[in-house]
Amino acid sequence: MDDAMNEPTITGGVPPLPDTPLARRALTLVRATESAATAHHSIRSTLFARLCADHGGAQAGRDYDPDLLFLACLLHDLGLTEEGDRRQRFEVDGADTAAEFLTAEGLPAADVDAVWEAIALHTSSGIAERRGTLCALTRQGIGVDFGLGADFVSDAAGAAIHAAYPRLSMTTTLVDEITAQALRRPEKAPDYSIAGDLLRERSTPPRTTLLETLASAGRWGN
Repeated sequence: MDDAMNEPTITGGVPPLPDTPLARRALTLVRATESAATAHHSIRSTLFARLCADHGGAQAGRDYDPDLLFLACLLHDLGLTEEGDRRQRFEVDGADTAAEFLTAEGLPAADVDAVWEAIALHTSSGIAERRGTLCALTRQGIGVDFGLGADFVSDAAGAAIHAAYPRLSMTTTLVDEITAQALRRPEKAPDYSIAGDLLRERSTPPRTTLLETLASAGRWGN
């Protein structure tokens, strides 16, 4: 049975996940190809992005397409999967992998390009925020899952999201996955990239990255 058909019901004022055929197939892809910790992070990011939109007064259908926001957040770490592990930065590999999936699913080219851009720029502070609401909300939702700018999320919403999709030491898992790719293929971790910084920190005692330290001290923990 399709795992996406069995997504838990979340309360606490959290918008539900989309229930379109494409959304269900995208959820199935993520669950089948990503580690459990990374898949949960991807799903939580979609929920936090919608809360960011509501908090900031962005109106679905007017300021952004909620289905594209869901897809951009959900698929943003496909570059950390076996299929997505190619020879570029994981953000770009993930954007390419997502674009291939969405194109095969029949999504219009303009929508595929919008999702590609949001995924490719999700680690690019100061750039994503200048590339429109979809890019900005994608980056914000992912950041909230690391505890960044999460103060506006109610305790009830945070508890409901994490009860449905536990963290499973998400930050450490992501760092492990990113640095493992970079060790196999150094071209995936150019200087001054996120992957490059994480690999340098992991290679230097005490081998705990700043990202892990900040997340552990943040609202949600690791």
